[in-house]
Amino acid sequence: MPRFHPRRLWPVPIAALALVLSFAVFKPAGAEQIAPPGAEQVTAAAATGTFRNPVGAKPDPFMTYFNGNYYLAMTEGDSIKMRRAPSVAGLLNAAPVEVWRDSDASRNKEVWAPEFYRVGDRWYIYYTADNGVDENHRLYVLESDTDNPAGTYHFKARLVPPNRDVFAIDPALLQHNGKLYLAWSGTNQYQHNGLNIAPMSNPWTVSGNATALNAAGNCPEVREGPAFLYRNGRTWMTYSACDTGKPDYALWQMSIASTADPLVASNWQQRSGAVFARSDARGVFGPGHHSFFKSPDGTEDWIVYLAKTTTTFTYNNRTTRVQRIGWNSDGSPSLGVPLAIGATQDLPSGDPGPSTAWINDDGRTSGNGGLTYTGTWSSGTGCAAQCFWGDDHWSGATGATATFTFTGTQVALLSVRDVGNGIAAYSIDGGAEQRVDLYSAIRFGEVLNYLSPKLAHGTHTVRVRVTGEKNTASSGTTVSLDRAEVWTG
Repeated sequence: MPRFHPRRLWPVPIAALALVLSFAVFKPAGAEQIAPPGAEQVTAAAATGTFRNPVGAKPDPFMTYFNGNYYLAMTEGDSIKMRRAPSVAGLLNAAPVEVWRDSDASRNKEVWAPEFYRVGDRWYIYYTADNGVDENHRLYVLESDTDNPAGTYHFKARLVPPNRDVFAIDPALLQHNGKLYLAWSGTNQYQHNGLNIAPMSNPWTVSGNATALNAAGNCPEVREGPAFLYRNGRTWMTYSACDTGKPDYALWQMSIASTADPLVASNWQQRSGAVFARSDARGVFGPGHHSFFKSPDGTEDWIVYLAKTTTTFTYNNRTTRVQRIGWNSDGSPSLGVPLAIGATQDLPSGDPGPSTAWINDDGRTSGNGGLTYTGTWSSGTGCAAQCFWGDDHWSGATGATATFTFTGTQVALLSVRDVGNGIAAYSIDGGAEQRVDLYSAIRFGEVLNYLSPKLAHGTHTVRVRVTGEKNTASSGTTVSLDRAEVWTG
């Protein structure tokens, strides 16, 4: 694992640049509604349906909405993939499209944290990679061959300031006062993973020395994953602090006046305290490495970020989640509190859906469907915020089954994985079984355990069978059931 982070032509007129980069004017969000524990809701104007997190099963997300689709990239490790869907509710089951795989052995390992921006009629993907040695991580940029974020790309350049050819990860574009800058995390006088900014003469060329920022944080070791918002005469930079493996990984904030030079470190003003942090009551830990995007109609501001459902130090099962943000009366962004995984939210304004539906382990559902059990099953609320609606069912009895009936085109099953979990067998409409090992050395809630193939629209069943088998590391054969997420169109 990594030390701290597992994870067309130029010039373009400034007015056009402001439109095509993923930097936008953001507006206030609505108030949060009251809902059952572990199933909070948020309000959004002109919503057409609902969805639930996670929207991705991998970490380090970057996301934007363009020409009728959301595009989501996350850390894959060996390549860069893009997921595309017309609704945010369709990202979890969207097929990944591989847009880049490098054959150069000096930079094709540990490929982390891709971010993509449109400049003119081309897209640029910024990412970090190495040769298999973490300390050799450096920054790179790709250029698209067409005006399509999920199209093909070619290698464009390595990004390095003249004064700092050292460990570097998490590149991001900063647009400030009509100019472009590269921001990233890398070795400087303050941290091994510290914040740095350098000027750019075009989207693939660093044109001057790096400036290091002495950013604050709740842990000493990391300042990484910078992201930017622009409003009220200021540029707002939020960044992650603390090791991403820790539950206290959180977002902190600095800002600078729109007309000030970002290469002068003293021009940046530090906000005291985290602006987005763990919520024990909601079972959310280590929220961070994020970006921002607009709703399809441009009226709402959203954050996409990673988080976990465990307090244990681990880089595993960091999932991608989204929620709406607002703005404070002083003009600063208000990121709020991270929602529990599985919390029902309204779709972003202008999102066409279709809405997804859920089926709980006790048979409650937001749509058409149900759940029947055979054999011996137990149920309870001990999993609390780690479970959808605060409860789950489980069984270690060989041959016990649970059958979800649903109307739609695809279904996902999410539940707890734990040290005593065994092997489950899943089958669609009585067809061949697919076996999945549900063991985990660390307990995680609402893990995506099974995603069915795409089906013809209609009524279907998915059966879960307890096989009574386990791997040698597991202490039991338990199979857990929590939530079915159903795509209705």
